[in-house]
Amino acid sequence: MKPEIKIGVSSCLLGNPVRYDGGHKHDRYITDTLGKYFQFVPVCPEVECGLPIPREAMRLVGDIENPSLLTSRSNKDYTEQMQQFCARRVEELEKENLCGFIFKKDSPSSGLFRVKVYQNSGQPPLKRGRGLFASAMVERFPQLPMEEEGRLHDPLIRENFLEHVFSYRRWRDFLEDQPDYKKLITFHTRQKLLIMAHSPQHYLLLGKLVASGKKHSKEQLLQDYEIKYMDALSNFSSIKKHTNVMQHIMGYFKDRITPDEKQELLELIWNYKDALVPLMVPLTLINHYVRKYNIAYLQKQVYLTPHPAELMLRNHV
Repeated sequence: MKPEIKIGVSSCLLGNPVRYDGGHKHDRYITDTLGKYFQFVPVCPEVECGLPIPREAMRLVGDIENPSLLTSRSNKDYTEQMQQFCARRVEELEKENLCGFIFKKDSPSSGLFRVKVYQNSGQPPLKRGRGLFASAMVERFPQLPMEEEGRLHDPLIRENFLEHVFSYRRWRDFLEDQPDYKKLITFHTRQKLLIMAHSPQHYLLLGKLVASGKKHSKEQLLQDYEIKYMDALSNFSSIKKHTNVMQHIMGYFKDRITPDEKQELLELIWNYKDALVPLMVPLTLINHYVRKYNIAYLQKQVYLTPHPAELMLRNHV
């Protein structure tokens, strides 16, 4: 994989004092851990659209699907100003070749999920909104991996998001390498077990798509593959799915490993299934057998090393 994986990040999460009160929301996991692997593209919609620091706090008001952006006390309307900024900024970000975006939760401009939308009727706010800039990003880049910083504290969400980011970059690298049908077959073959771990349904769909690839134009084939591939990775992997994949992998060992080795691996897989050990434990032994018995198909599977081990994304129970 090529260096410099770019991801967009709400600027305040990097420690920049751009919030309405002149403060920040520095997230050390983002800067100190993810910063070793990603190049950040900071965005603060409120400052970049021309608002000062400090400034009056703002909130979303009105319709869930099309809210207005108003200041909290004076009710000054900044909706049009923000929308004009969003249209301009997403155009600029198109050129950055982002592989993901981490938004600030609860923000009326950048919140991705469950942002409060206040009602003109005086009823309690509805936590079903999305910040105006986040909405513009989702509309412009529907396949781009996106998440909120608060949700990254959940190990399953963190693993899924980062796995999605690295996979997105692999796909972008593939597209930059003069892709053709033969290369797509090679790419898909390497991704098979990773796709299975996220969505067995998409595993079947993508297999059928690639098998019938010569019936489609190259452009249509690549477009359809990208949509289904990214949809697959947006599904969360699970203990059940990983167990299924590891049992599938054991089929490649059946004529090679000894009965004792098979029993040892089975015990580790069952321990993982019972949430007694993290995924990394049985996978470490699987990787050992892959090297020991030189199983070429498995050596090429992204599933076994989808992201840097130092991120420890598979070390949780």
